[in-house]
Amino acid sequence: MKPSEANPGLYLHIPFCSKICPYCDFAVLTGGPERRRRFTDHLVREISMWADERSTFQSIDTIYFGGGTPSALAQEDLTRILEAVQQNLSIRDDAWVFFEANPEDVTPESVRNWRDLGVCFLSLGIQSFDADALRFLGRRHTPEEARRSIEIARGAGFNTISIDLIYGLPDQPFEIWKRTLEQAVALQPDHLSCYQLTIHEGTPFGFRLERGKMSELPEDTQGELFLFTHSFLKDSGYPAYEVSNFARSPEHRSRHNQKYWHHVPYLGVGPSAHSFSGMRRWWNERTLKPYEARIGTGEKPIAGSEELTRSDLALETLMLGLRTVDGIDLISFRDSYGVDLLKRNEPLVERLVREGLLKVEGNVLVPTLAGLAVTDSLARVFELGER
Repeated sequence: MKPSEANPGLYLHIPFCSKICPYCDFAVLTGGPERRRRFTDHLVREISMWADERSTFQSIDTIYFGGGTPSALAQEDLTRILEAVQQNLSIRDDAWVFFEANPEDVTPESVRNWRDLGVCFLSLGIQSFDADALRFLGRRHTPEEARRSIEIARGAGFNTISIDLIYGLPDQPFEIWKRTLEQAVALQPDHLSCYQLTIHEGTPFGFRLERGKMSELPEDTQGELFLFTHSFLKDSGYPAYEVSNFARSPEHRSRHNQKYWHHVPYLGVGPSAHSFSGMRRWWNERTLKPYEARIGTGEKPIAGSEELTRSDLALETLMLGLRTVDGIDLISFRDSYGVDLLKRNEPLVERLVREGLLKVEGNVLVPTLAGLAVTDSLARVFELGER
């Protein structure tokens, strides 16, 4: 995907969860049906505020319901949101709708409703097929419910069914993670996202870590789990296309998330949502009260923004590109940012190739599997000053 050839995307942040997981660092909260309806009223109003600027994001072709738990909203609220999107924004007729759901919300009726909304890509927050791991992570579903949710979703005819998994839990035996991957593959999803457990400050897990009641896995163990996950899934027919994402064929890759990785513009609505227009990034109020208060006064709930320089964009493009198997198109990079990445970093690239972290394939700089494992530190060693 080249940014010049890609349409913008739309992200809708739904902040509600029935329970806040101890590892979660997102803008989420609990709330009953009336609270959720009131939020929907405000979200619809925010969407309408973009009607006069719809030309800024022309021909949106992906609509992503994230959160939080979008499946926590009633069908009529989801319908109202999509109607507001269609009425106020520039949406392609063939736009793909992405939708995150928890296994306990999956029923034959709910999946039919989501399909009626036009959902193409359903992402299920499974996290684990191990009962102890689910309890540790604060999840409400059981392994049996996880498996059943995939089977029910498969019967509804979604184009792509994805499952999220978390690994790297403290003291979790390797065999448990291996068995989780085996069970996941046996259920034949179209796509998997596998995330290493990250402990954030301010979360329950973060407080436990500060008090010495919890520990993170050693870096070498994390690296071993990362390499095993990628190798196992590739051998099982799910090659990685990004650090944490795997698909059994290219058409099942996340069309929406690839926009983020390829610097394609996107509009974000809802509390904490971010937007990107090509040279500018802005973000909404993170918590619900100030978010709704701003909308109540008739203003967009934008909390802050930044203008990006060409150097900023070059660094972001490098960091994002080295997270994907597509790598960095060196000609496109030079044309966009005025930097010949190979000439500017020739000794560095030669060393990284010798160390097995990078490959140069024609005019593309591609991370190896070992390079993907250290991608964040990899991008920081490059020089990007113009010549």
